[in-house]
Amino acid sequence: MSHMSQEGYDELVAKLHKLETVDRPAASQAIAEARDKGDLSENYEYHSAKEAQAKLEARINKLKAELLEAKIVDKSRLKGDVVQILSKVEMTNLKTNARMTYTIVSESEANLREGKISIKTPIAQGLLDKKVGDVATIQIPQGTIELRIESITL
Repeated sequence: MSHMSQEGYDELVAKLHKLETVDRPAASQAIAEARDKGDLSENYEYHSAKEAQAKLEARINKLKAELLEAKIVDKSRLKGDVVQILSKVEMTNLKTNARMTYTIVSESEANLREGKISIKTPIAQGLLDKKVGDVATIQIPQGTIELRIESITL
């Protein structure tokens, strides 16, 4: 089961809709056009189009499975005093004094450019259930970091 926000769920539904209604017909059209070019045994365009279609179908199936397993988190039932999924956490790296802010989201919603990290990352795991003022000591691939939680919002 994958917990996610309503917005994240809606994005997945929209992505699936586009794949099924726009990309799938385009892939079928590309196969038809390549097929019309003659001998299929040596037709690179045909084989490439078939491979692209197979990848597209795999993405569609993966999205469908994600949506089936999705559980939308009701933000109104979350507590704002501890770090949990959908928490926006402002913290300070105690070694570098650098401040950073991340929102903890499901894997499918993670986007580092937007400051959204997956709940399955070491940083998110180390922050879970912590409160403002707590220091989380987290093992990451580069070593160990200590992060002090400055604020938690939803």
